[in-house]
Amino acid sequence: MPQAVGRSRPWRDHRQVVEGIVFRYRTGVAWRDLPGRFGPWQTVWKRHHRFATDGTWDKLLRVIQAEADAAGRVDWNVSVDSSIVRAHQHSATAKRSAREDRTVLVEHTGAVSNDKNPRCCPDEPGDHALGRSRGGLSTKIHAAVDGRGRPLAILLTPGQAGDAPMMLPLLAHLGVQRTIGRPRTRPDRVLADKAYSSRAIRAHLRTRGIGSVIPEPDDQKAHRKRIGSSGGRPVTYDRTAYRGRNVIERAFNGFKHWRGLATRYDKHAIVYRGGLVLAAVLHWLTDLGDTS
Repeated sequence: MPQAVGRSRPWRDHRQVVEGIVFRYRTGVAWRDLPGRFGPWQTVWKRHHRFATDGTWDKLLRVIQAEADAAGRVDWNVSVDSSIVRAHQHSATAKRSAREDRTVLVEHTGAVSNDKNPRCCPDEPGDHALGRSRGGLSTKIHAAVDGRGRPLAILLTPGQAGDAPMMLPLLAHLGVQRTIGRPRTRPDRVLADKAYSSRAIRAHLRTRGIGSVIPEPDDQKAHRKRIGSSGGRPVTYDRTAYRGRNVIERAFNGFKHWRGLATRYDKHAIVYRGGLVLAAVLHWLTDLGDTS
């Protein structure tokens, strides 16, 4: 964990503060309602904001993944999927146009942000990963997990975004550092549902030598048959291996046991994603038996 350097004031104990962050996301309480045993709520919030924006949570996750891979405990049959979470009005500070266009977010839909430093989050997307789906304002979590359901990569988009366009960014975000050589970025196989069935995705996986376990939807089958031989060969996949895709559903179920992740309360997408990455870190540590 980062340490104070120079003549700055010593940081409050990391364990106490991280436990406060975990408590907040597990229970979904407002930051200012944190119990006093975790210290000042402003300290807990600022520590999480700092670690989310400077990449500390991601660095911890990469270190744990690297140690697990060195011990041969990473299953490289990677499953990919997405899940939508509702955005609470406290997170919905985007703007909505007067003509009620559902894609253009000018009136405030929630509390006005008190953020006076727009440069504090250079990686924050302009739409804050907030969009409209059937359930209202929402965010979509895109994740890739190993064969045992442990998160390898996590990205966010607005709720109405499609699944297939995020397959390649997820694979590009995947990388496990090794003691010697470059990080491993290529899974043995990728398991995904019919939403990810496309020629572009299959061609990309084939080019990289990655096995594809993605079923073909009925409309694509009908189109391929309708155009005859130019439609290419029928898509085949390992049905037995596809049964293992349930690990991604179980991973999302684990995320949503934390009430602060099942509903998004954070204004900034990068801060909300930080909570997801922290949950992933604890998932890995629990599974590896290191919770000391």
